Amino acid sequence: MIQKSPSHSKKKSFCVLGDGYGVVMVPKELDLEKPHSFNLIRFQLPDLTKPIKEFLRNREVGEFVSGALAGAMTKAILAPLETIRTRMVVGVGSRNISGSFIEVIEQQGWQGLWAGNTINIVRIIPTQAIEFGTFEYVKRAMTSAQEKWNQNDGPRLQIGHVNLKFSLSWISPVAVAGAAAGVVSTLACHPLEVLKDRLTVSPEAYPSIAIAVSKIYKDGGIGALYAGISPTLIGMLPYSTCYYFMYETLKKSYCLVKKKKTLSRADMLLVGALSGFTASTISFPLEVARKRLMVGALQGKCPPHMAAALSEVVREEGLMGLYRGWGASCLKVMPSSGITWMFYEAWKDLLLVERRYL
Repeated sequence: MIQKSPSHSKKKSFCVLGDGYGVVMVPKELDLEKPHSFNLIRFQLPDLTKPIKEFLRNREVGEFVSGALAGAMTKAILAPLETIRTRMVVGVGSRNISGSFIEVIEQQGWQGLWAGNTINIVRIIPTQAIEFGTFEYVKRAMTSAQEKWNQNDGPRLQIGHVNLKFSLSWISPVAVAGAAAGVVSTLACHPLEVLKDRLTVSPEAYPSIAIAVSKIYKDGGIGALYAGISPTLIGMLPYSTCYYFMYETLKKSYCLVKKKKTLSRADMLLVGALSGFTASTISFPLEVARKRLMVGALQGKCPPHMAAALSEVVREEGLMGLYRGWGASCLKVMPSSGITWMFYEAWKDLLLVERRYL
């Protein structure tokens, strides 16, 4: 029941709401039987497209993302070669490339060629991102430091009548940056490399990433995830230094000879392949020792250190044993290196818009 109270000037009007249990008087403006229009509050998400584009166009971020994408795409393409290379280096199965391919297919099917590829992709994304990002950053920092050092004529040391002038011009920014890139990425991502090798070499014992992590931790704790870190770092220094130095040197020399400002995609593929071939050949014995240490526990015999691993290889297989699997390694490293540089430069062009890094 609704009754209206008498109206009085300068007084509010009221409605009487009641039922069998009682009544209540409310202001007429709050008459509940009349429809009311409400201004709904609308929430609109901000447009993040422009900030994201600007963020990706930041030089360091663009190089970091370009490295990650290039590494992932390359590993997805070349996973079978990585599987064969790892098996031959650690001495599992056939001693030649074709025999190893056939052996994997017979035992595990075609999918066996991609054994451990999931962890390989997971590993390579941060590894390549950190590696390329560190290389570019340190190279620029070293170049800038050399320029400032030369402008200030560098510090001098006076010893009696002898005046010594210190100079940084003899140091190659590319070589220093390459070494730094290899060391930083290795320290950050080495556990993923250990997991990848275990999944590749012994998929029966390590059928999944979770089981592999659990078993490795149970057998040796956190330290087991860094098995072989010493030879890895020692081997990474000559490899990474030579790898980046060769690429930058060949790239600049080729552009100078051909009177070009930039390389074509085909040129990047070739120059990258040559730089990978050279670096791999120089550091391959250390790579053999590193792999032996990382997966030696699988065969029940793990050398205590890198020198022991090298001695064991020479004693069992002679000096040529230090290059066992070198052909398979080159078969994998050369296309991998070439494709990685090609993808990396392409993504940099796309994300950074301008080619400001030559």
